[in-house]
Amino acid sequence: MLELANEGKFIAFVPDDKVDDVLSVMHNHRYGVNAAVIGEVTNESRGRVGLRTLIGSVRVVDMPLGAIVPRIC
Repeated sequence: MLELANEGKFIAFVPDDKVDDVLSVMHNHRYGVNAAVIGEVTNESRGRVGLRTLIGSVRVVDMPLGAIVPRIC
């Protein structure tokens, strides 16, 4: 299972032809200097999320069970 809590992050789904423009804008903002493409949407496995592992395989990320609100104190 993969679970992670993260605060203060921004995720955007951007058309391929706009990626460079969006990254340029983000890199020019003090909070976006580390902005990067972290994935892509494909028709390969509709409705599923795959995670590429360090050895190059892809594992399916399961839907979270129970409350998905992170408990950060």
